[in-house]
Amino acid sequence: MATIQFDNLGHSYHPHPTKPEDYALRRLSQEWEDGKAYALLGPSGCGKSTLLNIISGLLVPSEGRVLFDGLDVTRCTPEERNIAQVFQFPVIYDTMTVYENLAFPLRNRKVPAADVDRRVRQVAEALDLTDDLKKRAQRLTPDAKQKISMGRGLVRSDVAAILFDEPLTVIDPHTKWILRRKLRQIHEEYRLTMIYVTHDQVEALTFADKVAVMYEGAMVQLGTPQELFENPEHTFVGYFIGSPGINLMPCTLGNDHALVDGIAIPLPDRAVPAVGGKFELGIRPEFLELTRSGSAGSIPVQVTGVDDLGTSKLATVRMGNHTLKARLNEEQEIPALDAAIRFPTRWTKLYRDSHLVG
Repeated sequence: MATIQFDNLGHSYHPHPTKPEDYALRRLSQEWEDGKAYALLGPSGCGKSTLLNIISGLLVPSEGRVLFDGLDVTRCTPEERNIAQVFQFPVIYDTMTVYENLAFPLRNRKVPAADVDRRVRQVAEALDLTDDLKKRAQRLTPDAKQKISMGRGLVRSDVAAILFDEPLTVIDPHTKWILRRKLRQIHEEYRLTMIYVTHDQVEALTFADKVAVMYEGAMVQLGTPQELFENPEHTFVGYFIGSPGINLMPCTLGNDHALVDGIAIPLPDRAVPAVGGKFELGIRPEFLELTRSGSAGSIPVQVTGVDDLGTSKLATVRMGNHTLKARLNEEQEIPALDAAIRFPTRWTKLYRDSHLVG
């Protein structure tokens, strides 16, 4: 396994980039810890596959360096970097048995036969492939073939990192859930450095120790799932993570409060910027409190809808010209005529030009 460092890393497919929009990956300097599980999360075209291909050695960056354990590998091939990669569609040998497919990466590196057998059977058991070891791959389902492809990436214990490029896209939802859990168990047991690309927030948040959220070529936040949820550092993180995403409202500023349609909302002490910009107030539906008019610090609203989600309720309320969402306990009563909301200062976020203030 390896510690991975990005040193002023950037990439543009333009021969002479002159502006930020010309970059598929904007300037990045960061260190990723050895033995951790990371996810690259974002929509199509955000730069996550570009970064993964630079890490793997399939793409040489136009700017900056990649280092593995302090060694500059920027221009090294995937083989020289000792990387294993699992792609969206299975990469296996149909004419080989499952056992032979899993053993191939080890036999190719002259690993002793006893070690090959032990490792193949460990990975097969972890991925529920033991009963299929003698079957030819061409006779198996697409789901089973993708498990073989994942097993070929996991069977080597000497790799610097294992990279997964949306490996569960073609798999049915139930099997996807099972495999995601098994990947997590394998990581926790062997502490392999894993990097997982996905556009699915559930996959990212349930797999990774840390999630890197990508937006328009930039990594806008790297953090634990809890950090991304509780303290989104960019409005895109608040929008992309969570269902529904963060409530956002344009605002102006007073001394210690924000003004939304003339309504004063207290700000955290740290949120007192001294310069201008486009300001927005944000709060996640989980933290917006619904109460009755007249209670301390409350703002009258109109409840326009309630969705019963089984384990919780999702209330839609109207505050001035803004529609907000509040996620409530299933047992909570919702006032019909005298509803109000409160913005707990701890969970109220101020953004300037899409970035968190404070």
